[in-house]
Amino acid sequence: MLKNDLITKNPLGAFSAEVSGSDSNMRMGLVMARAGLGKTAILVQIALDNMLKGRQVLHVTIGQNIQKTKAWYDDILADIASGCEDQRLADLQYEVMRNRMIMTFNESSFSRPKLEERLNDLIYQDIFRPSCMVIDGLDFATINRQAIEDMRDLQQQAGMSLWFSALTHRDKTEVSAEGVPVPCNEVADLFETVILLEAQSEGDSKIFLNVLKDATGCVEPGKSLRLDPTSMVVWGTTF
Repeated sequence: MLKNDLITKNPLGAFSAEVSGSDSNMRMGLVMARAGLGKTAILVQIALDNMLKGRQVLHVTIGQNIQKTKAWYDDILADIASGCEDQRLADLQYEVMRNRMIMTFNESSFSRPKLEERLNDLIYQDIFRPSCMVIDGLDFATINRQAIEDMRDLQQQAGMSLWFSALTHRDKTEVSAEGVPVPCNEVADLFETVILLEAQSEGDSKIFLNVLKDATGCVEPGKSLRLDPTSMVVWGTTF
């Protein structure tokens, strides 16, 4: 019952909702924000939604270690399941985390061929077959369009959803037609969904999760949710 409650109450579950005529679970999505506003927390909550539903998730972290990434999952799961008994939370953690694998790369060593080689090692040996992959820490300012097209090709070949985080900078004001900022404004067409985390105003503790684009039909662009700046958990029951 606890697991079903968490699935039902997770606002980000809207992105994997069943939509007639659209395979929303095959999307390539992007979470953008300035440093420290919660990009990793959103990726982890998207991953947890899939894990709670029994789907395997590969979390690729670039420039971070396994311990720090694992702590994000433990902390956010404890927050969203707050109030439940310790043993029930421990049982849930054991059940859910079996659906997650963390893979680390140094910033200089990440590329599609290297990721694909390690991913195929897992799949061909029946060790792990993700239906969702999140990639945190990729520097979009230093990669070209072809690199993103290669990742989209990998996503479609593997038949999974793929979510990235991307860092924005306040001194870069260019945006795409949908409002997608630098450094992803010129590759926005490659993503089905783009989310932008923004503070309401400078120095404001209120952080909004704004949907700039969603081509799957799950969420109407322009919709927003709130992010608790302390726990980094998304507020609200639905978009």
